[in-house]
Amino acid sequence: MIYETIEEFAAEMKPMSALAGLDLGTKTIGVAVSDTLRSIATPIETIKRKKFTLDAARLQEIIAERNLGGIILGLPRNMDGSEGARCQSTRAFARNLARLTDLPIGFWDERLSTVAAERALLEADTSRKRRAEVIDHVAAGYILQGVLDRLRHLG
Repeated sequence: MIYETIEEFAAEMKPMSALAGLDLGTKTIGVAVSDTLRSIATPIETIKRKKFTLDAARLQEIIAERNLGGIILGLPRNMDGSEGARCQSTRAFARNLARLTDLPIGFWDERLSTVAAERALLEADTSRKRRAEVIDHVAAGYILQGVLDRLRHLG
C-alpha cells in the first residue's frame, strides 16, 4: 500500500522493524536502512539500475535480509514544491513495487538531499571517484534520516 503522508505511513509500519530509504535515480538506486529502533539511517549500497524486475528483485532480497517493515522513496519535487517528470517516475516505481510487497510504501520530500550528501562527503575529504560511488546511498541515508526524525516527533 502506498501512503502520501508520513502519518499514514507510520500507522501501517510493523513494530520493531527497520525501514529502507531509497534515492531513485535514472541510473542507480541508493539504499539506506534503519535500525529496528528507527533511530539512525545507515547507507548500505547503490544498485545499478537495469530493468524494473531486476531492480525490484534486489530490493526484495534486501527486504528479506533485513526484515524490513516499510519503504520510503525520496520524492524529487521541484524547488517550488511542484512535481515534474522525475516525481511521476518515482510514483510509477512505487506503484510497481507495491504490487510485489505488502510493506507500506511512503514518500519523503528529497529536495536538497543530494546536495547535503555531497557537502558531507566533501567535508569528509572524500575523493571525487569515491563520492561518485557512494553519493546515491548517502543521499538515501539523508532521506531516511529525515523520516526517522519526523517519526520520533510524531511519538
